[in-house]
Amino acid sequence: MGGVLRVGVIGLGGVSKTHMPGWKASEHAEVVAGSDISEEALERWGGEHEVADLSTDPADLLKNPDIDIIDVCTPNMYHTPLVVAALEAGKHVICEKPLAPTPDDIRTMIEARDRSGKELMTAQHFRFAGTSQAMKREIESGALGEVYHARGWMLRRNSFIPTPTFIHKGQSGGGACIDIGVHVLDLTLWLMGNPKPVAVSGVARTELALKEGQFARWKRDLEIPKSWDVEEFASAFVRFESGATLVLEVSWLLHHDTLGEDMQVWLYGTEGGCHWPSCRFLNTNYQTRELYNRELKMTADRMEPHALECLEFARVIAEGKPSPVPAEQSLQVLSILDGIYESQRQGREVRLDS
Repeated sequence: MGGVLRVGVIGLGGVSKTHMPGWKASEHAEVVAGSDISEEALERWGGEHEVADLSTDPADLLKNPDIDIIDVCTPNMYHTPLVVAALEAGKHVICEKPLAPTPDDIRTMIEARDRSGKELMTAQHFRFAGTSQAMKREIESGALGEVYHARGWMLRRNSFIPTPTFIHKGQSGGGACIDIGVHVLDLTLWLMGNPKPVAVSGVARTELALKEGQFARWKRDLEIPKSWDVEEFASAFVRFESGATLVLEVSWLLHHDTLGEDMQVWLYGTEGGCHWPSCRFLNTNYQTRELYNRELKMTADRMEPHALECLEFARVIAEGKPSPVPAEQSLQVLSILDGIYESQRQGREVRLDS
């Protein structure tokens, strides 16, 4: 594709701000338009980034024939109609995680993508960190052999945003599962090679959110609304077609020994194990009966992963290559998360392959 790709951003809140350094650093793309329901946010963002084409109606961006890429940064429940409309308008789309709140929504997006012939990418930024990229290459070289078990968790202590876009299901589609579970699950599955999930047993609960005096460390002055209707904690046991298994844990409010966020991934294979984000690999020499560990030597990322994902999307579109985070992989992620909710409702393991 010749020339610079023109980008329109829909939803100009906090997440969009993390994308802008990537678009600005790209030799292949330029942000030319923005849309948000808040006129104040529009004016502020437009002035900060020197973008003049601003509208409170996202349809104006979709109808603009000069825009090549739409960057969707809205709350979760608005992703599907915007992504589908953008694809039908002939735009490539990068959409914030979760790609959609349900597996059926993602299937609808995939159908629209296939009809349009355009690319669709989920903004799963943890994949683009240097630690993740280095570990993926090492795993693909055979360092672990066949991965048969994994553990992944993303645990916070009083760390969430108590606003409707996060704690009201009508806007978010879910709680900790959808918000942060999608991160650690996507990263774990990707490092495993995206095996096909066939069954999940899980729980999704709220135990601490509505306690008297409860607070969020990031927004201590905000009261927790009694209308809270999403889970704060979830855990699951997942089985895959290959025979591999996964244990997943996520929480916004767990009494866990962290003042911020504890996100870790462990993979266990027939030839070794590994840990993210330390980039530590654990192997055994059976001839000498020695156990040995090694860490990959890392350099600092050139920019934050939210920016790197935009940089990469612009590059693959310019070079005519496929999406680096295909919607089919996001469908695996949401099928598992949706399975956790269904398992909680039914009180038993649920099949994902029926």
